[in-house]
Amino acid sequence: MRFWLRHEEMALEEMVRRLNAVSTHTDEIMHQDVTPLCAADIQDQLKKRFAYLSGGRGQDGSPVITFPDYPAFSDVPDTEFQSVMTYLTSIPSLQDAGIGFILVIDRRQDKWTSVKASVLRIAASFPASLQLVLVLRPTGFFQRALSDLAFRFNREDFKMKVPVIMLSSVPELHGYIDKSQLTEDLGGTLDYCHTRWLCHRTAIESFALMVKQTAQMLQSFGTELAETELPNDVQSTSSVLCAHTEKKDKAKEDMRSALDKGQSLLENIREPLAKSGEHGLNQGQLDNQTTVQRLLAQLNETEAALDEFWARHQQRLQQCLQLRHFEQDFREVKASLDALAQKIATFTDVGNSLAHAGHLLKDLASFEEKSSASVERARALALEGEQLIGSKHYAVDSIRPKCRELQHLCDRFAAEVGRRRGLLGKSLELHSLLEASLKWCDEGIYLLASQPVDKCQSQEGAEAALQEIEKFLETGAENKIQELDKIYQDYESILTTDLMEHVQKVFQKQEGMEEMFHRRQASLKKLAAKQMRPVQPVAPRPEALSKSPCPSPGSRRGSENSSEGSVLRRGPYRRAKSEMSESRQGRGSSAGDEEESLAILRRHVMNELLDTERVYVEELLCVLEGYAAELDNPLMAHLVSPGLQMKKDILFGNMEEIYHFHNRIFLRELENYTDCPELVGRCFLERMEEFQIYEKYCQNKPRSESLWRQCSDCPFFQECQRKLDHKLSLDSYLLKPVQRITKYQLLLKEMLKYSKSCEGAEDLQEALSSILGILKAVNDSMHLIAITGYDGNLSDLGRLLMQGSFSVWTDHKKGHAKVKDLARFKPMQRHLFLHEKAVLFCKKREENGEGYEKAPSYSYKQSLNMAAVGITENVKGDGRKFEIWYNAREEVYIVQAPTPEVKAAWVSEIRKVLTGQLQACREASQHRALEQSHSLPLPAQPSTSPSKGNTRNIKKLEERKTDPLSLEGRMSSAQLPKPPEEGKGWSKTSHPSEAPEDDGWSSAEELINSSDAEEEGRVGPRKLAPGKYTVVLGEEKESPEALAVRSGDVVEVVQEGDEGLWYVRNLTSSKESWVPASSLWALLGSAGSARCLSSSESSAGSALLSASSSCSESCGAPLPDLQG
Repeated sequence: MRFWLRHEEMALEEMVRRLNAVSTHTDEIMHQDVTPLCAADIQDQLKKRFAYLSGGRGQDGSPVITFPDYPAFSDVPDTEFQSVMTYLTSIPSLQDAGIGFILVIDRRQDKWTSVKASVLRIAASFPASLQLVLVLRPTGFFQRALSDLAFRFNREDFKMKVPVIMLSSVPELHGYIDKSQLTEDLGGTLDYCHTRWLCHRTAIESFALMVKQTAQMLQSFGTELAETELPNDVQSTSSVLCAHTEKKDKAKEDMRSALDKGQSLLENIREPLAKSGEHGLNQGQLDNQTTVQRLLAQLNETEAALDEFWARHQQRLQQCLQLRHFEQDFREVKASLDALAQKIATFTDVGNSLAHAGHLLKDLASFEEKSSASVERARALALEGEQLIGSKHYAVDSIRPKCRELQHLCDRFAAEVGRRRGLLGKSLELHSLLEASLKWCDEGIYLLASQPVDKCQSQEGAEAALQEIEKFLETGAENKIQELDKIYQDYESILTTDLMEHVQKVFQKQEGMEEMFHRRQASLKKLAAKQMRPVQPVAPRPEALSKSPCPSPGSRRGSENSSEGSVLRRGPYRRAKSEMSESRQGRGSSAGDEEESLAILRRHVMNELLDTERVYVEELLCVLEGYAAELDNPLMAHLVSPGLQMKKDILFGNMEEIYHFHNRIFLRELENYTDCPELVGRCFLERMEEFQIYEKYCQNKPRSESLWRQCSDCPFFQECQRKLDHKLSLDSYLLKPVQRITKYQLLLKEMLKYSKSCEGAEDLQEALSSILGILKAVNDSMHLIAITGYDGNLSDLGRLLMQGSFSVWTDHKKGHAKVKDLARFKPMQRHLFLHEKAVLFCKKREENGEGYEKAPSYSYKQSLNMAAVGITENVKGDGRKFEIWYNAREEVYIVQAPTPEVKAAWVSEIRKVLTGQLQACREASQHRALEQSHSLPLPAQPSTSPSKGNTRNIKKLEERKTDPLSLEGRMSSAQLPKPPEEGKGWSKTSHPSEAPEDDGWSSAEELINSSDAEEEGRVGPRKLAPGKYTVVLGEEKESPEALAVRSGDVVEVVQEGDEGLWYVRNLTSSKESWVPASSLWALLGSAGSARCLSSSESSAGSALLSASSSCSESCGAPLPDLQG
């Protein structure tokens, strides 16, 4: 700044010096320094024309002043005479005036006395030097004679410094002065107009004054500009520059006007020359022309001085404005770079998996791309600063440090991004190595499991297996972890505690797998070394297992299930009993104190419920008023980004509806239970339907989060957060409804814990179950809306009952043998959705969203109509597996649940669906059979009345509400005519509740036998086989040996006896008897429909499938509500 002021002062001094010179030269030109008198001051005296300067010159160039005949000359005051003389003598140049003036006194029409007085007066008052005085004497005879005599006798009176010559005539005058230098009244040819002369003189002097005033004004203007204090911001500096530019333009305009006036005056002086080219300008006119030209030159010098000063001053102002712009941009860019540095400092995570590391690397690349604009702007600003320095800016000392700082910040940010990229690259590399090692281990384990043991017993098979293992081990060099210490050394910069544990686990798994390979290698080498006798395989393959005889798998399974079931039942029972005994003892000792403590705890939970509810309502109102309402505020419209406009419903969902429900209804009703908190469950139950609004909010949450991630940097949100004085951003408050609906079940659990012996315990339990149901429905709907690729309407499939991820193996009857074998080893990861009318198989896909959130989607693969589905509860070898099969086992899906509990829940839910469909089919079949009973023949039985049987069926149709697959009664051996021996036909149960589990649902081994039997065609179309069947036509017998059945009853054909008798158990009435085969065919209808109902190897699910098909045959068409 001091440098700038020094140059500004120098420029001002130079301009002032030049303008002072202009003023001085102007005074010299106009002789204002000698005689500061102007024509305008004595304009009236000059107009009298008692003396004038015609512009004529003597022979030596002396200026000629003419005193024309003026009768009232003696009446002119001395001051006026003196002023006129002074002014006229100041007009010629100093050089011409130095020669001396020639006075021509015309007194031809005057008297001698006047001549004498005039000459004496002129001689006494003339202010300049004289060279010659020429007097034209009076022309009258008397006056001429008198003048001769008087001049002779009074010569001494006329002694002057210069000679005075008396002339008698004009021709004599021409002897002294040339005619061309005399005006016409003196017989000359000089063109002179006194009025024009006076006008020119006035204009020239006015122009000279304008030039002088312009120079003085520019001095003041320059001083004002130089003394103006420059502001420190861009806007004020721009205002100063504009104001100074306007003043400069005004000064330039004034100077242009003065120049135009001077040019016009110069043309006016030259006008006689333009009119007549023969006559040139006299010396006076030439002097006037020279004077104007010199004044114009001074004016041009003034303009040049102003232009030069303004150029320097404007340059300084522009440089100052550039500096202010640079400083402002520097502050903005530095703040942006500081924010980027703070944000990059938060990128500390290196990822806990390959996908996570890749996602973090993608986030870093996205962040780098978004920040590139700020970095480029900083580098461009640094380059701009260097250009300012190169253009010799006055503030070099201020600009250079800022340029260096910008460059340093950019380099540091780039280095930090590069360092983070390097760490994430190492993390990605390490996780890739770990993934490759895990994949290699899995492939190795699969290889060991897939090698057939029986084939390895031969030398050729052992050698082939050995080669296969050795070939696989060779691939370990590329995939496995070689040295653990080297991993620690190479990836020390990214190894966290969790990641180090993961590396150790992978390495241990790798070592374990390699140890398994080495043991298998050693065994195979021994087998390959010598020929060994084939031995029976230790682990038979499933094909061999399915063909091996199994006399009573049901009994074996029944005992296992019975023992497991008893253990499962005994554990909770003992815990409950222990708690009850402890509770009784406590109550016996201090029942009153315990109840009081529980009441205090209940009040505490109620207070927490009310307090958090009030805070929740206030937070919702704060969001709706502070954010949602502000989106419609015109004063905030300029802060709203285009991507956020018209999307309030997406961002906030139905939060307003939730607020009104809690504020107007739920909170007020909760407050009514302050004194009786144990009854608060009723409040939840009464408003359970209103809580369904949370499902809509949660379904919209992914769209809201996506919009928030896109617009979270919008200035609108920052301004609203500032006004509300919130420490957390909006997304934290948008999560409040989700957090609140999950908080209710925790509070209800606490309340129920302290209210078990109170009046409202049942309501609390029901409210808790309802809230958990809502949470499950919300969770299920969140998954349901993520299904893609399903062409139909999901609502047509009925209510969503369950959903979850499973490992699924496929085993299709019509598939290729190798495909079937391979399918047993390679499970598919599928997400199953169980609806009332269908089960959907989808593939879960993890889609990476912005930030650290992932939004899963489900790609639809296939669906199974529940009307044609059956299940097998237990699959040998794994308690987590069960089967879902379709269309009489044409398609079999082996499903492995994550835990046995999940499996049990799914099997139970599927059983409920199948049972409900079977019940509906049974009722429809019974109704149809009753309508056609008069035309359908019954088996010939001596004690059976068809009408009676039909009547009893009609009477008991509405009374049947029991599970068709359950046994309500307990059968004893005494009631059976001759039951089969235990272990040879059906398993005898020890408890009624275990009968459905043991007898109604088959094991995996029985399913394999059933499938093989059907494939080999050993079940003929008219041959009975043990299994479950649905009765088409019913009959009743009075004898104790008869088996009373009704249409729609489910019976189990247990075993074939002698003489065509079959031992049959009625699962509906829990009665058993021996029945002839012919009677069975009459009761069960065609073999095809009976066989497809259920076999001894089928499950409860297959019973449902058969029931639907039997119903289709007996009723003519399947029921519409059973068609998925």
